[in-house]
Order: sequence, then structure tokens, then C-alpha cells
Amino acid sequence: MRQKLLCVLLSVALLSFGWVGGSGLTLLVALVPLLYISDSLGSSARDWWRMAGWASLTFVMWNAATVWWIWIATPAGPLAATFFSTWWNMVAFMLFHYVSKRAPRSIAFTVLVAAWVATEYLYTYTEVISFPWLTLGNGFSGDVWAVQWYEYTGVMGGTAWVLICNILFYEAWKLRSRTSYIKAAVAAALPLALSLVIYLTYEPQTERVKVSVLQPNVDCYEEKFNNTPRKQIDNLLDLISQSPADSKLLVMPETALPVTIDEGDPIAMNAGVGMLRNELQRRHADAMATIGATTVKYYDSTVPPTPTARQGMGAYYDVYNSSIAIGSDRGDLHHKMRLVIGVEAMPLFVNSFIDLGGMTGQLGRNDHATVFERDGLKVGPAICYEGLYGEWFARFVREGAEIMLLMSNDGWWGDTHGHRRLFDFCRLRAIETRRAVARSANTGISGFITSRGDVEQRLEWDERGVLTQDVERSTRQTIYVTYGDWVGRLALLLTFLAVMYFIAYRVRKRNHLVD
Repeated sequence: MRQKLLCVLLSVALLSFGWVGGSGLTLLVALVPLLYISDSLGSSARDWWRMAGWASLTFVMWNAATVWWIWIATPAGPLAATFFSTWWNMVAFMLFHYVSKRAPRSIAFTVLVAAWVATEYLYTYTEVISFPWLTLGNGFSGDVWAVQWYEYTGVMGGTAWVLICNILFYEAWKLRSRTSYIKAAVAAALPLALSLVIYLTYEPQTERVKVSVLQPNVDCYEEKFNNTPRKQIDNLLDLISQSPADSKLLVMPETALPVTIDEGDPIAMNAGVGMLRNELQRRHADAMATIGATTVKYYDSTVPPTPTARQGMGAYYDVYNSSIAIGSDRGDLHHKMRLVIGVEAMPLFVNSFIDLGGMTGQLGRNDHATVFERDGLKVGPAICYEGLYGEWFARFVREGAEIMLLMSNDGWWGDTHGHRRLFDFCRLRAIETRRAVARSANTGISGFITSRGDVEQRLEWDERGVLTQDVERSTRQTIYVTYGDWVGRLALLLTFLAVMYFIAYRVRKRNHLVD
């Protein structure tokens, strides 16, 4: 038992390293100890439950080591994230464990790779509960030189690579074969070598535009809600005045506008927007600015309410976490597409039984990516959590975005590795879409990321200020942007085929048609 516990602890450490500030390359062998435990157990129901215990302990501890910081914003958050993340990991691993005791290893290992990627895909795309923070491919967010090929596969390609390497390294260790070790080393080294070649030879497009990102550094728990709207707007006006006069784009954070916008009225008529627009015209007459805001859309009695609509003051209405454009030629409002479960949204089956009175979640949902445009410059105004989802990030690029923006409010989680990884995940999004990213956080990390995933400038936690950079405009269309998470869809198909093959194999074996 002590040996198995040490294996669990080793797996947890190797799995967690990429999410706590270290290199994600430890993931290439992180599941080897868990595969050893699986191999050491038999095929009985008792041994199946023993494996389930060791595997669940591993995945729960992995979550605890990497997403504990959610507790700062919502105590239920890390518990829910751990439960659902562990559930999906267990589905894949325990299916593998079952098959490995009853079929050739080739079938079992195919099931492991396909089912794990497939469950990541399902966890990412589900509307009920989705928090794909621990997608294995995300573990390389600090090693962008190693995963430049994400422009073809996205992060789920990274997951498949991790699983294949773990299988090969475990088999090499088990067989103690030089040939097996060479195979494992080649599987690990070839993608790294390919990525390094892409990284060193990558040529960004030459056209650039001057962009400023603003970090107002407002405390989420005190100043934002206890301060007057005017003081918060004055803070933004001061930062606008510090931006260079020739900046063509100014980016402000998520929900930075301290007043709610009624979507029934022209956005430009809002008093807060008007103050920012006047300052922008005075100092940056040719520029466009983007800012996060809370917007409300009311429905009259002739319009059926949406599933997320609230009721009050005799009408149904939706509240949105939005980004708005000031001074744009086309597009001035984007509704956040991916919502934070438990904070911005509750599963619809919960809404049916519990009236939360609009106090928690219940924000409106949206599936359309809006692109803002000024003088031919097209930008994608992604909001916070959308930076975690490659497919949704890519939707802006499909709509024509030449530069990606990310407006965030990271102060909810304190000075933890939560906001650092959220910034680093933007580096993966930059590679997948080959778009430069200008990121503006209320506090946390604001800065610029190149289309190669490199960080050019950044403002750290608890810093206030303005950063300005000449940012690449790109019209490239990567394989990932064109086809999205095709690796995940392929994994779903392979999982089905592998399970069907396993069932056929067992039927034939019972009929003594195979040994």
C-alpha cells in the first residue's frame, strides 16, 4: 500500500507542475506511476474498486493542488470543479483499466488515448458544467516553444501527445528494452523538434498598429463596489490621458464601466460611455476603445423570454457580461459566450427548481462572436473565461479578427497562480489562431502576446498603468481556426470504434474463435 501511495503522490506532483509555474514537460511521464498501479492489480471486481480508489485519489489531489485558488471567489467552486474534472478523468481511466484486463494491450491503450481526449472534448463543450482548466494540453502554457504545432491540433493534440508518451515510457520501463526506450524518446522528441523549427523560423506579418492596454488596478471586493462610479470613471479617464496620442486602439478590462447599460437605448447615449467617448475624441480622435460592461436587455410581452431571463418590474430581462466598442465603424456590443458556472451561470436544470433571485449567476448566454472594426482594423473582443476555450476564441478569427483582445478581471482570485495561468492560456490561444493578443486586466496581468506566443510586455499583479505596443495585424487562417477541435471529434469516433472492437473481441473469445 505504501508503494502505491508513493506512486499516487509522484503522479500528482508530475501532473501539477505545469499549472503551478513549472514546465509542463513532466506531463510526458506523469501517468506512468498510475499505469503501474493499474498493471499490478487483477481483473476482479474488488481490484477494480481498488484501482478506482487510487485513481480518484490521484485526480482529486491534482485538482486540489492546482485549482484551490477558486475558493477565494466562491467556496463551492473548487469542490464542483474537482468533482466534475475527476469524474471525466475516471470515466476514461477506469474504462482503460477494465479493458486492459480483458483484451490485448493495444486495444486498451487505444481506449485510454481516445477516451481521455473524448472526455476532455465533452467536458469542454457541455453547457451544464464546463471548466476545462486541467485539459492536459493546457499544461504547456509556459512552454510555448514546445507546442507551436497547436496551430494544427489545438490543445487536445497536446493531450494525445502526453498520453502516447506516457504509454510508451511505461512500456519501456516495464520491458527494460533499449528499443522501447528509443521509441518513447522519439515520440517525445519529434514534436518538440518540429515545434522548435516552427518557433525559430516563424515570420509574423509585417503590418502593425499601435495598441494601448489599461490596467486600472481596482480592488474587486472593496473599491469596485464601495467606491463611486465617478471615481472609477475618473481612474479610466486618467489612464486614457496617459496613453500615447497616436494609439489606434485602447483596451480596458472586463466590467470596467461602473454603470449598467440598457441595450434598448443607443450605447453612445449612456452617461459613462459619453464621458469616455469625449476624452477619447479629445486625445485620440482616430482611435477606437473597448471596455467591459454589464448590459441589460428587456423583452416586451410579445417576445418569449429566453431560458436565462430573469423576471422583475413586470418584465423579463437578461443581464449580460459584455464588451463594448467606443468609436467603432462596425459592431459595438459583444455578449460573453462562455460563462463561469456558479458565478455567472447556473445549469438550467438548477434554475428550474431554485429561484436565485438574480443574486448568483443567471447571466444571458450568447453563441455569436462579434468583431469590432475601425478604419479597416478588425479586433475580436474576448472576455476573461473565453480565453480558456480555443474553439470560442477561434470564432472571432473566423469572423475576420486581425488582432485578439482579452478583457479580464482577475482580482477575484488574489495573487495566486490562477490569474497567471489564465494569462498563459492566452499564449496557447495566440498559437492556435496565430493572432497577437492584447490583454487588459482590472488587476492581474495585462500585456501583449505575439502570434508566436511570446510575451512582449506585461503589468503584474497590483500594478496600475498603461502599456503600449506596435501589434501585428494578421489575416492567416490556421488549420485549427478552420476545423476547430477536430482532434476531440476524432477521439469521440475512435472511442466508439475501440469499444465496439473490444465488445466484438470478447464475444469471439467466449465463442472460442480466438485464443
